[in-house]
Amino acid sequence: MSRDRSPRKPRGLRGLGRSALTAASVTVLSVTASGCVVVHGEREIVPGATKSEAARALRDFTTAYNKANGANDPSLDADRVTGALGDIDGAKLKAGGRNQPGGNPNYVPLKLTDTEFSIPAKAGWPRWFVTDSKANKGRGEDRWLMVFTRSDADEVWQVAYLTISSAKEIPEFAKDEGGFARPVTADATDLAIAPGKLPQQYTAYLKDGGSAFAPGTHTTKWRSDRAKSAARPGLAQQYIDEPLASGDYAPVGLRTADGGALVFFTTRHYQKQTAAPGVPINVTNVDVKALLTGEPKQSLTLESISNQAVLDPPKSASDQRINFLSRIQGLTAARGQ
Repeated sequence: MSRDRSPRKPRGLRGLGRSALTAASVTVLSVTASGCVVVHGEREIVPGATKSEAARALRDFTTAYNKANGANDPSLDADRVTGALGDIDGAKLKAGGRNQPGGNPNYVPLKLTDTEFSIPAKAGWPRWFVTDSKANKGRGEDRWLMVFTRSDADEVWQVAYLTISSAKEIPEFAKDEGGFARPVTADATDLAIAPGKLPQQYTAYLKDGGSAFAPGTHTTKWRSDRAKSAARPGLAQQYIDEPLASGDYAPVGLRTADGGALVFFTTRHYQKQTAAPGVPINVTNVDVKALLTGEPKQSLTLESISNQAVLDPPKSASDQRINFLSRIQGLTAARGQ
């Protein structure tokens, strides 16, 4: 099994890609003449970026995203993605490159418009901000929320989380006296669940159930679907869920106007299919084949990363259950034995 990576750094092959593998639907400042932010000190609470810097980061990301998708080449946006998004979409582009080595002739370039920027003021690193945009893909009522992050002033901004949700479901964010978004800490005690504990709480819920999460597609229904497919004639299914909560996968969140928080977090999932003697395991999905290592004579293990965005209510709320805003899950590896 793969391990958590070290704190955010530009890393290897990553990129956004085709939707085939998506399973469900982050001191004193001086500004130079070029517009770059220079940080002097680590203890003062300061904005993570200027609006112009955030807008430039969004443009740079979109340009790289479109190049990578058009060519099915994850190296073309490797320095613009990280964390859950980098894992999910790097695997998609890897599979796409093997299935369409000449590129994707049907790719329609992404265009993001009507963008709102939520930039937290905080001390120390990493720094991050959230963009909320209308896209030329998907449903007309959807908005794309992305978490841009970097761990020091010498790095470029990278997207760690992507959430796609209906505009009416996105909460109003709380602002400080300067008009900046209010970040929520990993150990916040005034929320139903501290953000840093959400990955572990969610994987525990998937295994054992409970009342921490509200019923829905990504909670009760997912558990029910797993139970139904756990034992089929000649084929047994096993599920292992792993919380990820550090480095590139650290949960991040913004305070909402109602006293709660919108939190982004990551989990890793394994689905192992084991066949009875004489029963073949047929792999028909071309993208699974593209990521497959080994030969599935007796078993096939599918590894995926899941990127969640949830509403974490304040402890003063009458309903303490966590509600899902969105979840994007993508296959990252397949192993046969």
